This record gives sequence, C-alpha cells and structure tokens, in this order.
Amino acid sequence: MIKEMQYYKDELQNRQEIAQGTEKDVARQHGKGRLTARERIELLFDPGTFNEIDSLVTPRYDSYVGGKKSRYGDGVVTGFGLINGRHAMAASQDAAVMGGSLGEMHANKIVKAMRMAIQYGCPFIALNDSGGARIQEGVDSLGGYAKIFDANCEASGVIPQISVIMGPCAGGAVYSPALTDFVFMTEKSYMFITGPQVVKAVMQEDVTFEELGGGQMHSQESGVCHFLTTDDRECLMRVRELLSYLPSNNKEDPPYMRPVDNPNRRTPELEHVVPTDPHKPYDVRRVIHSVVDDGRFFEVHQLWAENMVVGFARLNGYVVGIVANQPMVLAGCVDIKASLKATHFIRICDAYNIPIITLQDVPGFLPGKDQEYGGIIRNGARMIYAYSEATVPKLMIILRKSYGGAYCVMSSKGLRGDLLYAWPNAEIAVMGAEGAVNILFRRDVQAAEDPEARRAELVADYEKKFNNPYVAAARGLIDDVIQPRDTRTALVRALELTLSKRESHVSKKHGISPM
Repeated sequence: MIKEMQYYKDELQNRQEIAQGTEKDVARQHGKGRLTARERIELLFDPGTFNEIDSLVTPRYDSYVGGKKSRYGDGVVTGFGLINGRHAMAASQDAAVMGGSLGEMHANKIVKAMRMAIQYGCPFIALNDSGGARIQEGVDSLGGYAKIFDANCEASGVIPQISVIMGPCAGGAVYSPALTDFVFMTEKSYMFITGPQVVKAVMQEDVTFEELGGGQMHSQESGVCHFLTTDDRECLMRVRELLSYLPSNNKEDPPYMRPVDNPNRRTPELEHVVPTDPHKPYDVRRVIHSVVDDGRFFEVHQLWAENMVVGFARLNGYVVGIVANQPMVLAGCVDIKASLKATHFIRICDAYNIPIITLQDVPGFLPGKDQEYGGIIRNGARMIYAYSEATVPKLMIILRKSYGGAYCVMSSKGLRGDLLYAWPNAEIAVMGAEGAVNILFRRDVQAAEDPEARRAELVADYEKKFNNPYVAAARGLIDDVIQPRDTRTALVRALELTLSKRESHVSKKHGISPM
C-alpha cells in the first residue's frame, strides 16, 4: 500500500516531538533552578544556528526497570552551530531522560560529536547534567565513558575543550571534565568521585553535597573548577566570552579584534600603583588593567591559588595570556597551587598559539614543611618545564622583586624568554639585601661598634652593587630597563616583533613532565 507523503511527514514530526520532551519535563527542570538541555544550547549558540544531529538515536535495550522507555535522542542533545560567528560542536545532557544517565548510545553520540570537532577543527563544549552511569546497561555504560576519555585525550591540545557542570556529575563521569581545558560550574552543580552516602558509610564522615563537591569548594580548594557562576544563563555567557579569546584549533591564531585603544598609550599611573617599598602589597590586577586594551581582563581560576593571577586579555588587538604574581596574597610567593595554576595556563596558551606575558614581582618560593612535604620541588619543576617547552612569544616585565629560583622559573632568558624588561626600581638578586647581609656579613655586623649602623651601610652597599636591574642588564639577562609609563608601549612593540616567532625543540616522541 502506497502512503501519501503526509503520512511520512507526520511520522517524522511525531518522533521529533517525542525527542523534544514534554512541558512536564521543562517544569521539573525549571523547578530545580536549571534550564533544559535545549534551552542551554539555544543560549550557548548564536540565534538560529544550531543544527542537531542523532536526534532519533535510541538505546540498544528497548525497555528498562518499570517498563520505562528512553526517549529519542537517548538523553543527550548533540550538534553543531556558530558561537561568536565561528563553528563549534556541543553535547548537552538531558536530565529529563532517565536523569541524563549515560548509556552506550548516549556515549556514542558524544564521542561522535567530539571526533567531528577534531576532524573539522572546532571547539567542543560538553554541558554536563547527569546521574552518572546507566545501571541498566552495566559494562556497556562504563565502556562508553572510556571511549569519551579516549576522545578527550586525542582532542587535547588540538581543539579547545570546555566542560560545563550544570547539575550532578559523579563517579567516573568526573574524569572527562578533568581531561578538558576549562571547567565551568554553577552554584547549583556538584561533582565528586564518591557521594556523601558512600563517604558516610566508609569514612564515617558527615558531609553535604556542597561541601564535598560544590562549585565553591572546587573553585577555592581543589582547583578543579576554573569559573564559578551563579546560574545557567551567566555560565553560558561566560563560556561564549572565553571562546572569544581562543582559536578554533591549534593550527589557527586566536581571533584578532581591531583595537580602539591606542597602542602608544602611556601608563604613568603605574608609578603610583606599585609601591617602591618591596614590603608593601598592591593588587597586580591594577597593573594588568592599566596595560591591556580597554582595561579588559578575563581572569581564569580567580578563586584558587590567589597568589598567582592568570587570564586572557588583548594587546593592540592580539590575544595574550597573562601570568602574574599577586603581592596581596602570600607576598606573591610561589607555592604548590600557584605552580600548578600557572603551569596549566602556560601549556594552554602554548597549545593554542597565545603569546605569554609574565608580570613578575616574586620574593621566591613559599618556605615551610607543608610545602616541602607536599612536593614544592616537583610542582615548581612543572612550571619550569611549561615555560621551557612553550614556543609561543614569551615577554616579561619585572615590576619590583625577582629573587632566587623564582627569577629562573618565571620566563627568564635561560628558559628561552624572548624580550624581558625591568622597571628601574626592580630588585634582581638571589635574595633581598637584608637577608643577604645577615648571611654574608653576620660577624662583621656583630663586631661593629654600632651594629645597626654597620648593617644599614652594608645593606645600602649590597643594593647598589647587586640588588638592582642594572647588573642583569649589563649581563644581557634582561633586554632593557624601562620607565613604568612605557610598559604598554614596550609590550605592544615586543609583541608585534615576536608574533612571527618560529621555534622548534629537539625531536622526540614526547617529553616527561615532572610528576
């Protein structure tokens, strides 16, 4: 019997409506203070540009506990579209379908979208809202996670990968976000390996979902979360903003934006922002805002390891990554967390062809038993490895202090830094003058008729001979000493020169980064 085309059209429409879900599903998600999977997609992509794929996929297993059937699409919306006018792929888990749990076909859809993103050279964004592995599918579900992890590893450093946690993300599911470049979380989301009930049973500890894996905890304590937002809408707008600084893939340059800000603009205010007294704190963000285009700085990991500031900005229209010591926290010392924070950011910049600007004001590595026991040696070595490995332009300004091993670690000439400048008040030495005098001239000071006067004399002499930028300039270890007001101009001109940089390392399968 030959059917009219209307019959086939109606059949397709019926399946598509089933895939879209019901008003009850929408109300249930809104009741949790969250948007639906498709509402999230609509906000993330430019209006009217998203194209869904695999919308009619169903699981291999036809029925589940209680006879409930999976809706078409199997609990995840996948597809492609435009974000800021550039192509991107996305997968948005649908909590209305079996709690967004991951089964074999659900995983296959995600992996297919990821491999398309790799093949076509565009970012991949995963919107996570899932109850975890689908128990009914057993090992097929676990195998699906493994395939996602493998695709994450293959895509690493090739295309930007962004994970957005907008609900639960537990168990093995957390490893996919951990393998991506950036993790966003909303205040109503959480992620952990084992939940509060398991912790209670095994460890006899009472802990809430928020304490164990909430966005605040992962933003301040674990460092798993790079960006914490209040709700879905704010979160997706921030994802769009982040993508405006990233290239589509590792073979492209970051998006250039024609500058409004004057490249020759002077920054005399910096003379007052940074105190000449090396012991006085200040907020290094004020330096960053003064130097970059229009004062716009997109900070990454803002709430974690606050003694190190990292983020993206533009300089004369070109995207740059900024790594800066923060004297307001721990006097700007580098500790374990700061090392890890900077290392991750430096490697992302290098992978995606983003020049690195280092603003240095560092008294050294944080001392103490906790740091030594925690492995400050190997973690500090990771930062060395990242700077040395990076082949993008590496520019540096020494704002004030640059002492000891921290000088060596943070983009020095020995680590192939390209153009390095220092302000005239900069102190570049093994340590501060007072500490050096206490070690080198202890007996001389003790034997003096006026120990304090003798100490002051020796400190002044040490500062004149060693603790200034001119010794380093005389050795060619910095390229010039500049006035603070010329900071932006110097960086713009250095960047324009080094954008054409070509550098290659010794051929090898891969290096072995410190553990």
